[in-house]
Amino acid sequence: MSDDFTPALGRLAPTRFYDPVVALTRERRWRSSVVMYASPRPGETVVDVGCGTGTLALLLARAEPRATIVGVDPDPSVLAAARRKGAGAAVRWEQGLGDQLVPLLGTGSVDTAVSSLVLHQCPIPMKRAILASMHAVLRPGGRMVVADYGLQRTRAMRLAFRTVQLADGRADTRPNADGVLPGLIAGAGFGDVREAEVVPTVTGSISLYVARRP
Repeated sequence: MSDDFTPALGRLAPTRFYDPVVALTRERRWRSSVVMYASPRPGETVVDVGCGTGTLALLLARAEPRATIVGVDPDPSVLAAARRKGAGAAVRWEQGLGDQLVPLLGTGSVDTAVSSLVLHQCPIPMKRAILASMHAVLRPGGRMVVADYGLQRTRAMRLAFRTVQLADGRADTRPNADGVLPGLIAGAGFGDVREAEVVPTVTGSISLYVARRP
């Protein structure tokens, strides 16, 4: 795949504003749910794909200090912010695209793969490639948790979602709003795919999807 990627806030604002903007999405609510569904255990390896400024990876590390947490992101500026934010935390930060997890981590090396607010920014082929990459690095029985903009079920949520589309482009974001993610997750080889929660926000509804590698 191309080494091009959409910056954390797309066209909306520079990366340094990422954390304050994401706070508007009720991130404490849905990030805590991601940690709950990921449920890291001692000795396990958890990868946060598109970790951004590291908030979720650090929450996972605090939830289970005896797990190995790896944050992967292609943007060196957000990784620098993650390292500053997580100074002293037991998180390994790696620069790389979400479709290149195997060279970074190895096939079947991960117990849980999580990702948040990444897939809506990607074209369909990259969405598929990232999900396939997550599947490849998971061990059999491994868990996947994705928090992202999913099906926008109401007129109010679709109107709110226009802010995201302004930032990240309509072509890449519309499939998410139309509910494409569960099918893409299943198409990547995952089983037991379900939308576990829907969290309404001022920028549209964020869905939490959980699945397992058979």
